[in-house]
Amino acid sequence: MLNIYVITPFPQVVSPILNSSILNKAKEKNIVRYEVINLFDFLDTKTDRIDDYPFGGHAGMLLKPLPILNAINSINERKSRIIFPTPDGKLFNHDIATEFSKEQSLIFICGHYKGIDQRIRDNFVTDEISIGDFVMTGGELPTLMMIDSIIRLKRGVLGSYQSAKSDSFFSHLLDGPYYTRPRSFNGLDVPEILLSGNHKEIEDWFIKEKLKKTKKRRFDLWKKYKSENSDGE
Repeated sequence: MLNIYVITPFPQVVSPILNSSILNKAKEKNIVRYEVINLFDFLDTKTDRIDDYPFGGHAGMLLKPLPILNAINSINERKSRIIFPTPDGKLFNHDIATEFSKEQSLIFICGHYKGIDQRIRDNFVTDEISIGDFVMTGGELPTLMMIDSIIRLKRGVLGSYQSAKSDSFFSHLLDGPYYTRPRSFNGLDVPEILLSGNHKEIEDWFIKEKLKKTKKRRFDLWKKYKSENSDGE
């Protein structure tokens, strides 16, 4: 079982998502366990704060180190990856999601304002991860995005693991086009090859469509696929 802990001052943002849809089904199947940890529970006194002004006179506020460390120490895990979502971290991708999905324990620290004290980042965080070149108000949504990506890679979560294997980035290719009923919609027809029943020809067509899309939209991925596959034309 994968244990996931989310340290946040706003648990009401995180809990509803973890208790919904596929993420909740993963929990019900005992594939994953979630624990949302309220940072405010780890203040020394009722009048204490979780944030303070940064030294050096910079604008903004910063989450203090002691409540975060107390929250980390409350987690009964001998070894865990501690992940801090931050715009200046390593860019999240499918390979990282796959790597995290193989762990037994993940701790996410949701920053706010200007982030968290650097001493926590330097001495306790194992992975600083960005979801893109933009800044968000807090780390809750980036954390949830990463958890969703990680959980769907665990066997037994999706109805068919083959579905996850056909997703974009699984083999360095973007996913291809899909069609459903009706066969004709607003004068637009489903490609005849998909109605042929010839599974080999359908698979060949689908691979060509994935290659075409990847080459057009993500030439970097297409080149990587081409270098690893002799049929990557």
